[in-house]
Amino acid sequence: MSPVIRRAVPAIALAGAMMLATTGCLAGERAGGAGAAPAGGGQNDWSAATLSIDFATYNPLSLVVKDQGLIEDALGEDVTVEWVQSAGSNKANELLRAGSLDVGSTAGSAALLARANGSPIQVIDVYSQPEWSAIVVPAESAITSVADLRGATVAATAGTDPYFFLLQALEAEGLSIGDVEVQNLQHADGRAALEAGSVDAWAGLDPIMAAAQVESGARLVYRDVDFNSYGFLNATEEFITEHPDLAQVVVDAYEQARAWAITHPEETAELLAEVAGIDIAVATTVIQERTNLDVDGVPGPAQRDVLGRIAPVLVDSDAVSGGRAAVDAALESIIHPDFARTATESR
Repeated sequence: MSPVIRRAVPAIALAGAMMLATTGCLAGERAGGAGAAPAGGGQNDWSAATLSIDFATYNPLSLVVKDQGLIEDALGEDVTVEWVQSAGSNKANELLRAGSLDVGSTAGSAALLARANGSPIQVIDVYSQPEWSAIVVPAESAITSVADLRGATVAATAGTDPYFFLLQALEAEGLSIGDVEVQNLQHADGRAALEAGSVDAWAGLDPIMAAAQVESGARLVYRDVDFNSYGFLNATEEFITEHPDLAQVVVDAYEQARAWAITHPEETAELLAEVAGIDIAVATTVIQERTNLDVDGVPGPAQRDVLGRIAPVLVDSDAVSGGRAAVDAALESIIHPDFARTATESR
């Protein structure tokens, strides 16, 4: 990591320590606003010995939290923090459902799909409002619009925001998923297939999509920021219920990272470039042009409104076995705002 980022760590760590001391979230204390209490009498008595959490290049705040050791600093040596990289929302959801993650980052649409299909997850923080999805074609492609996709082969990662972006884009132009042939590929493999000529188009995801533009001349033929859902930080219901003290520490760290990233966009882009292995110009585009980190971290009506627009698309795509009833139930119960509300009020 660059020296610039490292020089910024002590200042934010100090600010974080002051904030956490005020809110009672340092090791050995509990976030009373989240309803947590010490499991015993020890000063460093957390409710679990390990915390499993993901980081992802599509979630810049996760990179800051991990890089600066914000969670480790708050928990001390009594809790082992296990970091797992998520390659996409679908992978994060798989790990959450399997119990391999306590906290994982996904797009809002992917979280809604997972909960509608029975995964016991809830969103505990909103990490960004991104424009991270678009329809991408090779530089020399004759495709110039969504209408030109009829009969085309499109790479997309099922269960992620780019996939639902594709569904919405098709519907907006009077087409359906049956009018294209979808190849279900992980995001990086979708780019590779596009550049190899194996598919005609790709429902892309940043930062891989931005890299394809800069490095390969790929073109974005369809964009609509309203078709992108928010970035959700999700936790399992078991984790929320049994380990609210750790959940509060995680959300506190995210809100601390948000404050730092907003005031340090260049360093945040450097960190993204390093972790994702992309050029700094690509990372800068992602952070400064396509990612809004300056949003309210408390999940609520704004996120429900976006998910409400996506809900019919989920139902029509037959992606939910329980149909509309399951989607409506998930939409009603997916938000758990308490931790984020405590964190933002404390700041």
